[in-house]
Order: sequence, then C-alpha cells, then structure tokens
Amino acid sequence: MGQGGEPSRRQPRDGELGAAVARAQDGDERAFAVAYRIVQPGLLGYLRGLVGEDAEDVAADAWLEIARDLGRFTGDGAGFRGWTATIARHRALDHLRRRRTRPRTTALDQDVLDRAGPHSTHDQALESLSTARALEMVRALPPDQAEAVLLRVVVGLDGPAAARVLGKRPGAVRTATYRGLRRLARALAPGPGVTDEGPGTLGEVDGTGDGDGHG
Repeated sequence: MGQGGEPSRRQPRDGELGAAVARAQDGDERAFAVAYRIVQPGLLGYLRGLVGEDAEDVAADAWLEIARDLGRFTGDGAGFRGWTATIARHRALDHLRRRRTRPRTTALDQDVLDRAGPHSTHDQALESLSTARALEMVRALPPDQAEAVLLRVVVGLDGPAAARVLGKRPGAVRTATYRGLRRLARALAPGPGVTDEGPGTLGEVDGTGDGDGHG
C-alpha cells in the first residue's frame, strides 16, 4: 500500500525497493544506496521535465531531504516512489520560484503536434520517453499534461499516486496523461491516419484504471 492507503502500481523492482527502504530506515547505508539507484533514474527524468538542465542540482537537494526525513516514511516500494516524487516536485517548484520563471519548454510547432500518424501510437510514445529528445517533447506539452506523463510513465506512478503528488483528482490526471500521450504520439508519427481512442484506453498504460472518471 502507498501512504494514502490505496493499492499502488507495482514496478518490477518494487519489492527490492521496499526491502531496501526498510533496511535504510534501520541505518543501513548500503540499503539507502540501493534505493537511490532504483529511484533516481525516474526521478531525474521527472525533474528534467520540470527544470531542464538544473535537474541534477534539484535532485541532489531532494535526496538530502529524503535522507533527512526517511524515518517519517511509511509504505512500500511503490509508495516510496510517490513520496520521493512529491519531495522532488516541491524542490523543483522552489527552484523555479527562486528563478522567477516557468518550467522551460521547447518550441514544438503546433502543426507537428497536430499532425496525424499511421495509427494509434501510444506505445511508440511510451517507448521513446527514455530519450533526451522525447523529454524535450514532453516539456513542450501543456504543464498539466507534461507532469502527468512524467509521473505516470517516467516515474511509474499509478493514477491515484500521481494525483496525490499533484494535488488533483485521479480522473484529471488520467485525462491529462491520455491527452499528453496522444500529442506525443502525433508528434512522433511520420504519416497520416492516427486513430484517436477515448480516455478509457489509458488504463492500458499500467493495466488498471484510476477508479475516477472525472476530468
């Protein structure tokens, strides 16, 4: 269970992560390093989507807070990912406020975003999100869609967990993720003929729905 008491979306290494966090809370520094190695790639990708090239500095600040407050965390491996994402987001927002700027975006031409593709290409979008180019494309999305995609796909949170990080309803996050992935799919697809599917297909991202149909 996550900290909110709801079932969390499990990732392949969540069992290992939860065990490492428990040992780290007992003072095992090597276990903390294991937790760091599992969580950091997704967390860094999320922060790159928020603050660009300053992501590593913000991540370092976030991990200092994570280490300091580790004893206060309760939950499993999936819950730990959500907890660390919340801390990282707060540090990113603090960073942006200090700079008095908004999250950086690349100027993707609207014609490119609206261009049709050969078929529904959500899988193509998901598979491409690990690349630097794809992260730049995510950052070009409307902010609510960008954060939803980053949390759902890059960090690997389920809808309710992402909603808790963002302070929104799960249905709103579900819709924002669907719309963001659809825009990414259109931008990635080379030819005409994309098939728009309804938001109900978003459950295919993690195999589950959010239990909240409100947008």
